[in-house]
Amino acid sequence: MAFINHLKTALLLALLSSLVLAIGFLIGGESGLTIAFILALVINLLSFFFSHKLVLWIYKAKPADKTKSPHLHSMVEELSKQANIPKPKIYIIPTDAPNAFATGPTYNRSVVAVTQGILSLLSKEELKGVLAHELGHIKNHDILISTIAATIATTISYLSSMAAFAAFGGDDDNQGSGNILVLILIWILAPIAAALIQLAISRAREYIADETAARLIKNPLPLADALARLESESKKKPLRLGTDSTNHMFIVNPFRGSGRVLANLFSTHPDIHERIRRLKSMRL
Repeated sequence: MAFINHLKTALLLALLSSLVLAIGFLIGGESGLTIAFILALVINLLSFFFSHKLVLWIYKAKPADKTKSPHLHSMVEELSKQANIPKPKIYIIPTDAPNAFATGPTYNRSVVAVTQGILSLLSKEELKGVLAHELGHIKNHDILISTIAATIATTISYLSSMAAFAAFGGDDDNQGSGNILVLILIWILAPIAAALIQLAISRAREYIADETAARLIKNPLPLADALARLESESKKKPLRLGTDSTNHMFIVNPFRGSGRVLANLFSTHPDIHERIRRLKSMRL
């Protein structure tokens, strides 16, 4: 199952990248293709080095004091050894909304962030399952993959806006009715396609992290139980900080209680019941 999800991610990333280059070519030929490639590369590099600092600032996360949260540090340290990765930095988000996420561009600069709410809600074993899930994201380089997907999708949105400018305010070379129609279609459809592909990547990586977590702690049930409790509580206590653009980072959708997600197709997370079903059906 993990191999299929990894393959699916690779194909979706390739599709996203191809979409960027195709739009660049349609807008400006070979020159547009080159510009699109450089733009995607620059945005990816900036996101790679700085996005984790930004998201910690957005959620007002503070480093977890080892003297005040020794059990949290010991859990992460133990799981990191089992995952054969360096122990990430640990941050706590000051909110009662129960949730957690991982971020950071490399193993040595990785971060696990948990909310105050999740620490008081879950049992020790359930919390261990959640932390294993977040370490699974780090181990599988999901932060890098999701950053690349997000920045490529942003690039596509930017290029589609350029297409609109070319259609309505560009030079005479782009004024043919056929060209205008193509550029308008790009403007409308490209960002939708990019968003759907990005969301599909996010859902695939959640399944892989769930499976990695179950294998790390040699038991899929604590994470399954934690997901059920987190889903229920998140509806009652949606996160009040942050933006929808960070949905994909959290173990369960943090804003669902506010009714922002209208359909599974546009969800950053797989259906929670399917995640639980897959975990409970695992044979370790």
